[in-house]
Amino acid sequence: MKSLPYELFVGWRYTRAKRKNHFISFISLTSMIGIALGVAALIVVLSVMNGFQKELRTRILGVASHLEITGPNNQLADWQRINEFVGKAPQVLASAPYIAAQGMLSYDQGVQGAIIRGIVPAAEDKVADLGSHMKAGSLNDLRAGEFGIILGADLAYALGAQIGDKVVVMAPQGQFTPTGVVPRLKQFTLVGLFQIGMYEYDAGLALIHIDDAAKLYRMGSNVSGVRLKLKDLFAAPAIASTMADQLNRRLNPYGNYFVTDWTRQHANFFRAVQMEKRVMFIILTLIVAVAAFNIVSTLVMAVTDKRADIAIMRTFGASPGSIMRIFIVQGAMIGVIGTVLGGVFGVLIALNVETIVPFIEHLFNVQFLAKDVYYISDLPSDLAWSDVTTIVTVSFILSLLATLYPSYKASRINPAEALRYE
Repeated sequence: MKSLPYELFVGWRYTRAKRKNHFISFISLTSMIGIALGVAALIVVLSVMNGFQKELRTRILGVASHLEITGPNNQLADWQRINEFVGKAPQVLASAPYIAAQGMLSYDQGVQGAIIRGIVPAAEDKVADLGSHMKAGSLNDLRAGEFGIILGADLAYALGAQIGDKVVVMAPQGQFTPTGVVPRLKQFTLVGLFQIGMYEYDAGLALIHIDDAAKLYRMGSNVSGVRLKLKDLFAAPAIASTMADQLNRRLNPYGNYFVTDWTRQHANFFRAVQMEKRVMFIILTLIVAVAAFNIVSTLVMAVTDKRADIAIMRTFGASPGSIMRIFIVQGAMIGVIGTVLGGVFGVLIALNVETIVPFIEHLFNVQFLAKDVYYISDLPSDLAWSDVTTIVTVSFILSLLATLYPSYKASRINPAEALRYE
């Protein structure tokens, strides 16, 4: 300890020393606890928000693909060539053709609009996680020529249809008859139900075999596009840009190609989630700021309490800068201890939220997220160490800033004035 600068030694002694004025110690303790609670709350809340974001992203990508390649008028004539070309890319894990179109579904007295997606079951299961969200049946129940259909659970409920029922699909493209233009109709058998947990899909998506979709919408050998699954989903924007250039440069004689990634398809949703996270960070940082600036009160009273000590140190040759550093160390110690305690407790809680919350629910016989109201009934948590680093850094900086004014005032104390009444 003697090898350390004396300012650090004295500042540390002042932090630990018992004071005549117990109110100063009380404010120091409350400042430390306030910083710890603020840091812990920030870490836990951001981890839970990360968990919800990850859970929703997983559910969205259970239906949506990482990348989609389409052509003019939402059609690809040479999709086999494109499929072969992108399959050689090292970043691509799997690819699958699809046909997407709008349609009306009718059963008994119910009529609902939906997106009709024609898929190749074996290939689709490799680019999306729909198979793991099936409530009844499986993707393999869709067979070419049998005209089977799989509906989202909410869509089936709205229609009142059950497994084995005949659902009529109406294509918006009409056909000419002697009596005029009438919509094309085809009867499909309901062979499966899925539930992703996203209302957009559960109430508005229907799956049929790609060959049946080609017949219904008269696509011939064309498809709407090719869906890709990547090794790194977060690299999708960069890969989409590169792949679009490569496709249009090397396969341009076959048409112009458009490549979109999952971040663009759901841009508004993810921007809203990110904005909520930033706002929550700012709001909770104010808790840390209030606790940190309580250090100002602590140091102002500490300076008043130590006026005689300051004067004596000045007479022994301590410079104003040394006095300032002593009280900066004292205030910084409060901030560091509070930040470390809050960081440790915050990380421990964030890593065990999925255990702690059920325990509290069982203990008080309550349920925070009711299963019959929310699709996500458990509080997910995804601790990001980058968030922890940011929170700890901000907390320390706020604590350090709070020490500057009282420390400066301490350095300006006149020894003669301070010792006059001692």
